Amino acid sequence: MPKIVTTEEWQQARDELLQAEKEATRTLDALAARRRRLPMVPFDTGYAFETPSGTRSLLDLFEGREQLVAYQFMDNGPDHYCPGCTWFTDNVPSTAPALLAEQGITWVTVSNMPPLQIEAYREKMGWTLPFVSSCGTTFAEDCGAGGGFQLTVFLREGTDVYRTYSTTGRGIDRLTFVTSVLDLTVFGRKEDWEDSPDGWPQQPTFHVPTSMPSDAKPVSFGRYR
Repeated sequence: MPKIVTTEEWQQARDELLQAEKEATRTLDALAARRRRLPMVPFDTGYAFETPSGTRSLLDLFEGREQLVAYQFMDNGPDHYCPGCTWFTDNVPSTAPALLAEQGITWVTVSNMPPLQIEAYREKMGWTLPFVSSCGTTFAEDCGAGGGFQLTVFLREGTDVYRTYSTTGRGIDRLTFVTSVLDLTVFGRKEDWEDSPDGWPQQPTFHVPTSMPSDAKPVSFGRYR
């Protein structure tokens, strides 16, 4: 348990931490500014994505909006679903696509899994987020995801599409709501890679969250430091 102190001592320690938090915030602001100044690269639009409503092109996925954010959900084979991607998708609010759309951004989750496998897993998990299948295309490889997970941001100018940003590993980790809240709590994520005081409850990083199938072996984005 944390050390018990007076209110005055706690406030002093909190104020000291606040200064470090403000420095980190300014660092993140500076990174965001650099991100906005990244150059972009032309990206091929000749992909055919399978969806419940038929085949759609990359341009179609924009749904007429200026930007597209695509999360590449790993394909681990039939009936073997990436627990890390599952954890991330569980953390995307169902209202997020509509809120992003108001800002001219379309959200879509893409996977090399066949359409029927995607739809079966969506139904099992209760997800309402838009999913499309990139099965049979080189979209994942061309984005740089290969057989892994990745988030990619695209910008459209007319019928021309450009890749402006991509991230994986801890870049994905910082987008998850639950882990962000856990990082504010006294015991953190309780994972063994974290720098915690001696005696703090910690468990192997590859643990099974209750929302996942019992045979799942989750990937903790926190390990990708």
